[in-house]
Amino acid sequence: MTTAAAGAEPVTWPSADALPYAASVLAVTARPGQEAESLGGLVYAYRRVGATVRLLCLTRGEAAGTSASGRLEAIRPWELQLAAAVLGIGEVAVANYQDGKLHQYPLAEIAGRIRQAIRRHSPDLVLVIAPEAGDGDAGDAAVARAAAASCSRGGVPLLARTRPGFPGGWLIDLGADAATARAIQRSAAAAHTSQSEALPGLIRRLDLLGGQEAVRWLLFPRPVPALPAGEPWPLPDAAAAAV
Repeated sequence: MTTAAAGAEPVTWPSADALPYAASVLAVTARPGQEAESLGGLVYAYRRVGATVRLLCLTRGEAAGTSASGRLEAIRPWELQLAAAVLGIGEVAVANYQDGKLHQYPLAEIAGRIRQAIRRHSPDLVLVIAPEAGDGDAGDAAVARAAAASCSRGGVPLLARTRPGFPGGWLIDLGADAATARAIQRSAAAAHTSQSEALPGLIRRLDLLGGQEAVRWLLFPRPVPALPAGEPWPLPDAAAAAV
């Protein structure tokens, strides 16, 4: 879609069936494990084109059952670091909000923590899980609302993984690398050994998704200068050098 005001340079929005361009992505999750099971395919897609991906996880995941190996609030952040390494996430920060109770914190408090990460990393795009795509925990909706407030103030577009067929969403095709993307995603999920009982169910869900991921805008990007017909979105320097 291309628009232009009188005497102005034409501008365009990213194609509605493509991965939105970003050289730097900040992913924000409610708890450890979501970076792999929910966002792993999209993280792979951005890493494949050379984007830098960083992660802010707002809790330590202590509400996810019990573990014979020790306290979950100590174990799960370490599992998160391992999963992030598998996915190629460059930097991980874990906040100390109480798991399962994110929705009880003031919106401004969570938004302020996300805004700190935005100021630190200056991402082109923030990536979250849409409330309808989460596991039913109110924390996912709290993260989405807080991220929307932070991104609106900072002028950063907010993209969310949604469920296929949700109004306003579109499908991103992982293409010929889909099998590799899902294998990496499964390996990252398997790093969360304290949650190993959930792994078979995750694998079944990934098999149903195949090579596609559904996304929607929670906060639209600003228009960008129009590209000549047929010209692809510019790649970050690292990706362009590899082509």
